Amino acid sequence: MNVKRTQAERTEATRGALMAAARELFAERGYAGVSTEEIVQRADVTRGALYHHFRGKDDLFRAVFEQIERELAEKIAAVALEGGGDAYEALRAGGQLFLDLCGERDIQRIALLDAPAVLGWEEWREIDARYGLGLIEAGLAQAMESGALPRQPVKPLAHMLLGALTEAAMLIATAEEPAVVRAEVGESVDRLLEGLRR
Repeated sequence: MNVKRTQAERTEATRGALMAAARELFAERGYAGVSTEEIVQRADVTRGALYHHFRGKDDLFRAVFEQIERELAEKIAAVALEGGGDAYEALRAGGQLFLDLCGERDIQRIALLDAPAVLGWEEWREIDARYGLGLIEAGLAQAMESGALPRQPVKPLAHMLLGALTEAAMLIATAEEPAVVRAEVGESVDRLLEGLRR
């Protein structure tokens, strides 16, 4: 039986196809190395469909970047919830998972290497903070509430921790030996968090 899709379903499918195609291409060759023509061909849609859903390539890139940030936040939140009530361990596991995920090609290329240049530092940080900062603030607040960390102002500490994790991820993304650097920064993040317990 052939069931006709609604207009909303077709719209969502077209938008999804464009974002999936763009994400693959941006991860493979970077923003500058991809044309809108390649994106529409890979998505199997018309150029008009691209401009119906997005203002242009930069708007499509922004949507892909936000999708990546949302996925990262969801995965990290899920791991934090699995912490079995140990707020400190949930915070530590979330940071380590973030570093692991930043080893994935699409996250490295799109979120860490291209996004600051394509979107500008300010917008990149705003989007990054929108998804990551709240998670870190919640994790720190829970760790303080449970007594795992001493009470202190959460917001500045969360900003500093987000900055440290972002810089650690950048080190991994640009390293000649990413696995070695990942191990090193993982140990550093653990020591940093451990220092907060004093």
